[in-house]
Amino acid sequence: MQRRFERKLIRACLPFFLLIACVAPAAQTEPVVQVDSVLTWSHPAPWFGGFSGVEVNADGTRLTAVSDRGRVVQARMVREAGRLVALELEENAPLKGADGKALRGQMRDAEALALDDTGQLYISFEHDHHVARLAPESGVTTPLPRHDDFAGFAPNAGMETLAAHPDGRLFAAPEGGGPTSGPIPLYAFDGTAWTIAAKIPRQGPFLPVDADFAEDGTLYLLERTITPLGFRSRIRSFDLTAPGLGEVTLLTSGPGQYDNLEALSTWQDAAGQTRLTLLSDDNFFVMQRNEVVELILAKPGVEG
Repeated sequence: MQRRFERKLIRACLPFFLLIACVAPAAQTEPVVQVDSVLTWSHPAPWFGGFSGVEVNADGTRLTAVSDRGRVVQARMVREAGRLVALELEENAPLKGADGKALRGQMRDAEALALDDTGQLYISFEHDHHVARLAPESGVTTPLPRHDDFAGFAPNAGMETLAAHPDGRLFAAPEGGGPTSGPIPLYAFDGTAWTIAAKIPRQGPFLPVDADFAEDGTLYLLERTITPLGFRSRIRSFDLTAPGLGEVTLLTSGPGQYDNLEALSTWQDAAGQTRLTLLSDDNFFVMQRNEVVELILAKPGVEG
């Protein structure tokens, strides 16, 4: 009697089981994001903090960052078995104009860095919306030509992202007027002029704060939103050559899981893994911190 009841129960539930099987997700094919290290970077100098742009060199041993209060810093990345354990400040300089004079007030509000394959650094500014070449040792910036759109960006919602493509082009995008203001225009600079190369769809309340290209041309976009419980971050990847841009969401953090992550740099380690180094802006506020988060994009099924 018991077995007969069990068989009837199974037959009755079989359509439900088949439905679950049909809608079950396929095996994961996208990279798995692994958190490799999280640390706080501190220094007693009063100018230290407010970092909003970062670039890591090819072997992950040196970091360059810019502050939204007009400072460029360089640091050694201390690693143990590949894992980041500390940052040691080595050099710093105030940002300057092409005339060699220190930038003042809103003119010094740097938001992003990009490093091209020749070793040239570029920096973006909001308020005075433009992109410039940067000499990190001296802090001197040399402006590039501007797109007509740049003058129309909101004062505190301008050139938040900057990335150098492997083909030599620079890409930049504004933070924009809010999550409902339409797609994010992605501007490309070919050495002479800026054009709109793509439009990134906005998804939810997140706004772009930085981006970088991997060696294969994949664009990684760091986004942020603010909640009553703290900051949230999201990372999406895009293939600019694919239909629909090949959008993939790689990470979405919970409220307060990380600090105010505003800067992203991607590089490849000795094992061939893609790493994302993220840096937070503490806004020079005692309740925040300059946090460094390093992620590994591991292939599905591969343990870190």
